[in-house]
Amino acid sequence: MTSQPEIIPGKFLDLLERPLIAHLATVREDGAPQVNPMWFSWDGAFIRFTHTNFRRKYRNVTANPAVSLSIVDPANPYRYLEVRGVVERIDADPAGAFFMELAQRYGAPFGAEPPADAAARVIFVVRPTATSAH
Repeated sequence: MTSQPEIIPGKFLDLLERPLIAHLATVREDGAPQVNPMWFSWDGAFIRFTHTNFRRKYRNVTANPAVSLSIVDPANPYRYLEVRGVVERIDADPAGAFFMELAQRYGAPFGAEPPADAAARVIFVVRPTATSAH
């Protein structure tokens, strides 16, 4: 897939391509924000996150698919990218394959076994709609 230069500024693409932690914000049913650090991947068009279908964040995005995420450059904490977007779809991942892909990307210290909650795993597929960066 191709990148979306009109949405993601080229000089900040490295923050999506590197295995950095994104802080993913969703909106709770009561309107309050919820933010968690998350593993992710970027394919040039979509940002994907692994999650489960029984936690709060899943309920948040099924009720309101609007999300925002921020990534800070660990070498320069004043350099960051914020991406606003929408969860375009939620894909089932009952074998935990995407979780394992991310575990490898991030060099997770636990073995090559799928997570215990693999049967409940899903993938949030986020389409970026706007950014701000510094």
